[in-house]
Amino acid sequence: MKGAESRVESVIAQRKAEASGALVGYLPAGFPDLKTSIDAAVALAQNGVDVIELGLPYSDPVMDGTVIQAATQQALSNGFRLRDGFTAVREITAQVDTPILVMTYWNPVLQYGVDRFADDLLAAGGAGLITPDLIPDEGASWLAASERTGLDRVFLAAPSSTDERLRQAVDASRGFVYAVSTMGITGARSDVDSAARSLVARLRDAGATSTCVGIGISTAAQVAEVLGYADGAIVGSALVKALADDGVEGVGRLAASLSAGTAA
Repeated sequence: MKGAESRVESVIAQRKAEASGALVGYLPAGFPDLKTSIDAAVALAQNGVDVIELGLPYSDPVMDGTVIQAATQQALSNGFRLRDGFTAVREITAQVDTPILVMTYWNPVLQYGVDRFADDLLAAGGAGLITPDLIPDEGASWLAASERTGLDRVFLAAPSSTDERLRQAVDASRGFVYAVSTMGITGARSDVDSAARSLVARLRDAGATSTCVGIGISTAAQVAEVLGYADGAIVGSALVKALADDGVEGVGRLAASLSAGTAA
């Protein structure tokens, strides 16, 4: 993890000093509509979420589980456009200081223009990107743009990754490395499996100073379990479901409940 000081890594380090680690919360921009998605992200920040992961809806979400797919498809059918993502970041950061990482598949960034995307994200107040389908050795243009702008860049690591791939992810990432706890798509599960624990250990051996685990976390107990060995716990599908079922109030309630899992 190299380069400019990372807002995200600073927040995670602070949360490790104060408690057991950081809570990262994912919601898609534009679901169920743009204004509600902004209000919901603000509610995350106001209820104990330390880093916001804001998803950009995409027509071919190969890594997303059914809950997130349904939400992003609804956002797209309501007319969500890429520029709405920058609007959301701008309006959330105007209300809260919580850093926002935009989670996006790589094709929309390429279509928009990598440098233009980086500049517009920075101007909106965003902290960086999570790029699930981009590997570091195919990301030269993004590595250059993020060096120029100081934006964070979060790459994924999976249990199936070779040691060399893990080292590449660690070296290229800034903010944290995103450890995917199971193979396949996202979605809340009743237990977070042991593959995540060994993956985090392998990432530490590869030099990672900040690793967050995502995919399958839906309760405060699971947050606490993950923070027993990782630096951050990422919750997505459970928060999206809470927003779908119970609106902004429901998502704030769940965030507060999950946040209790970060207590030391």
